Amino acid sequence: MNRLIERLRSRGLVSSFAILATASIVLVAGSFAAHGVRGQEKQNGSGDAAPLKIVHSTIPPNDFVRIAKRVGPAVVNIDTETLPKENGAHGRRGFHLHAQPNPQQSPEDNGDGDQGGDGAQNPFSWFFGGQTPGAPDQGGDGGGVQESLGSGFIVDPRGYILTNDHVIDKADKIYVKLASDPDNEDMGRPARVIGVDKATDLAVIKIDTNTPLPTVTMGDSDAVQVGDWVEAIGSPFDLQQTVTAGIISAKNRTIEPGSQGQFQHFLQTDAAINPGNSGGPLLNMNGEVIGVNTAIYTQSSGNEGIGFAMPSNTVVSVYNDLIGPGHKVTRGSIGIQFREGLSASVNRMYGFKNGVLVSEV
Repeated sequence: MNRLIERLRSRGLVSSFAILATASIVLVAGSFAAHGVRGQEKQNGSGDAAPLKIVHSTIPPNDFVRIAKRVGPAVVNIDTETLPKENGAHGRRGFHLHAQPNPQQSPEDNGDGDQGGDGAQNPFSWFFGGQTPGAPDQGGDGGGVQESLGSGFIVDPRGYILTNDHVIDKADKIYVKLASDPDNEDMGRPARVIGVDKATDLAVIKIDTNTPLPTVTMGDSDAVQVGDWVEAIGSPFDLQQTVTAGIISAKNRTIEPGSQGQFQHFLQTDAAINPGNSGGPLLNMNGEVIGVNTAIYTQSSGNEGIGFAMPSNTVVSVYNDLIGPGHKVTRGSIGIQFREGLSASVNRMYGFKNGVLVSEV
């Protein structure tokens, strides 16, 4: 019995020693860990780093700021909806214009509005709005509702708005969102077409309003010089009230060959213009509209530094005709039809060196 008691006591001492030894190891390890962390903190210490502070300095506004604040409220965002059509006709103007194989050759439109006879893609892109990303690019033969985006600006406090014809062309529903309207899912206020002029790609639309709306001032595009600063405001990619700046790169540009371009003599600018800017104003440094942004030269469907705006002097003349009783532009014509590019044999037959043959009066 005495031996058994001694064994139990000895085993209890051993267990107690084992427990004490384990506790000691844990304490030592914890101490090393704590010292290691504190050592690392001390090595990479940031106690001497001063907090950053914002300096509230005053920057005097430049001309671009002044113009954006003054004209911005009169620039609008335009959304349109085109319902599916039975015949599937899509029209000529889309996100990419018909093909133009080279500057000297008139394109042969194959009816899809995007490519010409040789399948080449035209670098002149008219439709800055185009189809909403992901929407089907179809004419309605089995396609869904098509949406397009564009810009415009208010020229009359009663709600008259100038934009491009291709922004609202073939649209079944037109919506206008003012700069003061809340930025939500609402498409905006319904608008109706007053008149369009396809020769200059201009359109006048109107929204109803109970209060006078802010308007722009139309400037003299004939007074513009190459090298003048300009500012563009619009809704590229549906980003409303976007401001870009550049200069007038050239004047009197014609980008469509033959009779199609006879009334289109554009101001060229390097101000950034992208899909959605179409129909927005191009402004001089007095904040006056000197052009309506209409087309870009692009190989990527985006801005490449070459944009075209319809001069304000042309715009004013067209607008005044469109708000008249007939809501259309009437132009004189010579009253004949003729054939261009006479062959050498025809020239010899008539004794011509060059010219055109009148085929019908």
